[in-house]
Amino acid sequence: MISEVFITCAVTGSGSNVERSHHVPVTPEQIADSAIEATKSGAAVVHIHVRDPKTRRASRDLALYRDVVRRIRKSDVNPVINLTTGLGGDLVLGGPDAPLPLDPYGTDMAPALERLVHVEELRPEICTLDCGSMNFGARDYVMINTYPTLRKMAARLQELGVRPELEVFDTGQLWVVRDLIKEGLLAKPLIQLCMGIRYGAPADLNTLMAMVNQIPPGAVYSAFSIGRMQLPYVAMAALAGANVRVGLEDNLYLSRGRLATNAGLVQQSVQILESIGVRVMNPDEVREKLALKPHV
Repeated sequence: MISEVFITCAVTGSGSNVERSHHVPVTPEQIADSAIEATKSGAAVVHIHVRDPKTRRASRDLALYRDVVRRIRKSDVNPVINLTTGLGGDLVLGGPDAPLPLDPYGTDMAPALERLVHVEELRPEICTLDCGSMNFGARDYVMINTYPTLRKMAARLQELGVRPELEVFDTGQLWVVRDLIKEGLLAKPLIQLCMGIRYGAPADLNTLMAMVNQIPPGAVYSAFSIGRMQLPYVAMAALAGANVRVGLEDNLYLSRGRLATNAGLVQQSVQILESIGVRVMNPDEVREKLALKPHV
């Protein structure tokens, strides 16, 4: 068990959750405001995607990222900003009988460095790096992250001084982490264990501990589950030596039938952690723990 943890709030995500809850923020103002409220409630890190305000779908628009980050940095709180780099690796096939041509509505494949354009300009302290490819759900959607792509992105992040948070969706993706370490592209890895995502690692305790037991020495790691297991995982993560992630990207409910806000999920997490004797860290403590490099 870990005695102190930091909470990451995943504010909006890129999926269809926006269609199922009016609390999921969409516009830059809404996303920033939700991140600020989550910070005031106890989150030290805010994980940011952006959405097209008209279509409400996930976007890689630099102007949207610029607006969100500017609003957060101008606020009276100072969370660690963690920008996604997951978009640009989305492959949607045409179906089992005619996989080609690709579905143009969902496919978004971009060169490695193009996926880092917003990171290069805005210089967050952290950005994500998805550590492998996988079938993402029961559709014809495949999340594509080849090793050469990850190597190129990791090398550029090293040059920029931005700390990658390594998103690990299954046990095999920890091999990618080890290989990046061997190549000198990572020091003291920061890892996020992403549980319960179909068809990645299931959210059961045995799988979590199997992955925890393969974490490279010296790594700082967090763990979360999507859906109804998100809040139970707040306690499970701390018991497994991990930090915590909650937020509307991964779960929409505080309890059955009771829609959550990001701030509400963070508040509930703080209560769970404090009730089992775990102290919640603030943003500056996280900066010191992770040796982050502020760029603004």
